[in-house]
Amino acid sequence: MSFRHRIDLPRRTALLLFVLVSAGCTPAATPTFFVPPTLGSLPNPPPAYLVGGSSTPDVTTTPVVVPSLIIPTPTPPCTDNLTYVQDLSVPDGSNYAPGQPIDKQWLVTNSGTCNWDSRYRLKLIGGDAMAAAPVQALYPARPGTQATIRIVFTAPQQAGLYQSQWRAMNPDGLLFGDAFYIQIAVTP
Repeated sequence: MSFRHRIDLPRRTALLLFVLVSAGCTPAATPTFFVPPTLGSLPNPPPAYLVGGSSTPDVTTTPVVVPSLIIPTPTPPCTDNLTYVQDLSVPDGSNYAPGQPIDKQWLVTNSGTCNWDSRYRLKLIGGDAMAAAPVQALYPARPGTQATIRIVFTAPQQAGLYQSQWRAMNPDGLLFGDAFYIQIAVTP
């Protein structure tokens, strides 16, 4: 065998393999294109407005309710105020024995625009607490109404003149309104 026959042998083998493989293949089928149905072939004829008729379809419309955006109007902050009206008990200079309980009441008006609620307090601002807590609840009241403020004191053990001054305090800790007080004399 010559050198040339060695080169031709792989070519012959490749040609033979191509012929064998190609013989088993068949040409691809011709594709079928989509054909839309005709008007006569539809089971129910389409409405006239779809095929160029002059009638219009019966359309029922439902109104759509679009909620309007409500933007709250900012309300100006309210104002706190208290106006002293009168003493309801324990006139100034009343005499008490040492250790005697004292039930003091004042009539006041909520002269501001804020409601006094459970966050409002009374605060001792001067004088002797006379055994009362230095911060007390303020009686709830709406603007323009009157309220009775009541604090129970205990007369001190030492003889002398005593005074206790109070003011209202809002939830922010700010004092407001008229000051009111009790003034007593302790005698043995």
